Amino acid sequence: MHHHSERVYNFSAGPAVLPKVVLERIASEMISLPGVGSSILEVSHRGKVFTEYLNRARDGLRNTLKVPDEYEILFLQGGSRLQFAMLPMNFLRGTQKKAAYAVTGSWGKQALAEAERLGKAECVWSGEDQGFVDLPTAPFQLDANDYSYFYYVSNETIQGLQFPGEPQAGDVPLICDASSDFLHKPIDINRYGIIYACAQKNAGPAGLTIVIIRKEMIPSGNSDLPGYLDYHAHAANGSLFNTPPTFAIYVFALVIEWLNGEAGGLERMYELNHRKAKLLYDVIDRFQGVYRGHAKAECRSVMNVVFNFLDESLKEKFLMGAETAGLTSLAGHRSVGGIRASIYNAMPLEGVEKLADYMFDFAESNG
Repeated sequence: MHHHSERVYNFSAGPAVLPKVVLERIASEMISLPGVGSSILEVSHRGKVFTEYLNRARDGLRNTLKVPDEYEILFLQGGSRLQFAMLPMNFLRGTQKKAAYAVTGSWGKQALAEAERLGKAECVWSGEDQGFVDLPTAPFQLDANDYSYFYYVSNETIQGLQFPGEPQAGDVPLICDASSDFLHKPIDINRYGIIYACAQKNAGPAGLTIVIIRKEMIPSGNSDLPGYLDYHAHAANGSLFNTPPTFAIYVFALVIEWLNGEAGGLERMYELNHRKAKLLYDVIDRFQGVYRGHAKAECRSVMNVVFNFLDESLKEKFLMGAETAGLTSLAGHRSVGGIRASIYNAMPLEGVEKLADYMFDFAESNG
């Protein structure tokens, strides 16, 4: 085991790396928030101390992504699993309309399976037969009279596939699971009906799900849904319908401040994320006798770099050497195998440079 004060370069897919300065700040405030005498873990979710952090998180996100007033920002729990069911419960169940799903990887497939239990969910595109290596490119010709929403996953963590921009679905509201690439670049929120993300990949710790939802889409609140499953209940109560994940929201507020401060904002973050990903893909492309990237080049993710070895037996050797070099959590998802390097916002450039050098040397000596 590594000595507790030494940080490895952690390429975990989620829960994932957090900015070191944020962790230091949390550590320094863990026993007592300055001037409060208690930790954030111990104060009322309705008190002014937590309310300030809730506002900092909400306002920080609103400013960072330039979220217009027409959208509500909700801080929920339950992860994407709850959203998989909550979305069709609110927008599909009981309507005559269908929901369109683009299945570009494991998470889209699971979202579709949930929706199918609740209404007429239609798979309008699937990359499963090819092994989830590419993405739809043509616009979808969908009529808003027939479809209540179009659902897609912006970045498939397991297969390392990422949409370069929003898919075109006519006037049908876009619902996007952006869990693993949330806040990695500037986006135009106006294009979305709903965009949501579990924080534990790119924005904070596990336990927090952020939902940005167009106000006019929120059901009116006379629904027969259980309270927690009704977006209206959360919107009407300012995300305090139940005790929210207070610690996770506090950490998210600090991450947003780091992103806009020391990290230099979204534009700069996007440039850095591209640079980081290119370092790794360049090595993969250079040593095609050793490595094989999973996704087609034009669909590659800048968040999760997924690749295999032409010689499967090299995987364990690669992982052991990486571990020794302080490069951890690189094993690919069991469904895809190989290696997955998750290089979210908080992964420093030096960590990716170190991994790229290691991959280069490994390929030279095993090619």
